[in-house]
Amino acid sequence: MGRWLREPYGNGLSIEIDGAYGWSAMKKIILGDNADVLPTLPEKFARLIYIDPPFNTGKVQKRDRIRVRATDGEGDRGGFGGRRYDVEKVKSGSYDDDFDDFEHFLMPRVEASLRCLKDDGSLFVHLDDREVHHSKVALDKLLGRHRFVNEIIWAYDYGGRPKNRWPAKHDTILWYALKPDDYIFNFDEMDRIPYMAPGLVGPEKAERGKTPTDVWWHTIVPTNGHEKTGYPTQKPLGVLNRVIKVHSRPDDVVLDFFGGSGTTGEAAARHGRGFVLIDINPEAVQVAATRLAEFHPNCDRFTPSWSSRRSRIRCPAGRFATPRGNDTPS
Repeated sequence: MGRWLREPYGNGLSIEIDGAYGWSAMKKIILGDNADVLPTLPEKFARLIYIDPPFNTGKVQKRDRIRVRATDGEGDRGGFGGRRYDVEKVKSGSYDDDFDDFEHFLMPRVEASLRCLKDDGSLFVHLDDREVHHSKVALDKLLGRHRFVNEIIWAYDYGGRPKNRWPAKHDTILWYALKPDDYIFNFDEMDRIPYMAPGLVGPEKAERGKTPTDVWWHTIVPTNGHEKTGYPTQKPLGVLNRVIKVHSRPDDVVLDFFGGSGTTGEAAARHGRGFVLIDINPEAVQVAATRLAEFHPNCDRFTPSWSSRRSRIRCPAGRFATPRGNDTPS
């Protein structure tokens, strides 16, 4: 059975080394303002930065949830076979999504993060139609237009449809490479998707599927799916899986300084990468820490809710281990 060791990696970060399975990676969740935290991180430790900053909707982002229980009484709603159910509202995390000047909020943080990228690293910035056009111009000025590689459209088909305009059913992900002629792009790691007209390509190609384009069709996180954390604006694991598998290598570290519910961290960890997540919202880091407990993240500036229970969690390799927080000795 392998031993878990912790080795210092500057500024309080550490590398986790699994002696049995031969891979090492930084795993860190930090509570704090990314503008303050980013300058304290090591230089050139991340191969990939993915961020999903607030979209400046001007609203408080909140995702209401419900819990449904069967009842022998009248209940709040009916179900199959005449059964009745009680419905209870469950508290949800929230955050303000309103900035007077989004560009001046975002760009200094992106600039501060660039020193963390390796020379062949990539930056992915996930935005919606409210801010993507202004941000693209600002990112081109900051990084240089020659470093822009792709505009990826994540398209989905869910939610309401207004009758006075075309429904907005996509986000935009901007990809920049520090070295436009030298970056990570693992073509063979792409997941393949079905042909729209498989009869036109023959059975062999139809069985293999085709590689995606820069338009990615993927559902949002289902309201009753196993991914659901209850955190507002949570992005689907499938989108992050694709980004991380193609644009980094095993043992690399992925930085997300708008960490949210920890989707980036989960995608990274499940594919043998490390992660550093930063978020200013105490609810967000607790959600992320709980979600990622099986990967033993080091939690900085907060105590994860599971640390007091010291619960034993099954790890991907089948071993059991006690998750560590700041209150757990190394």
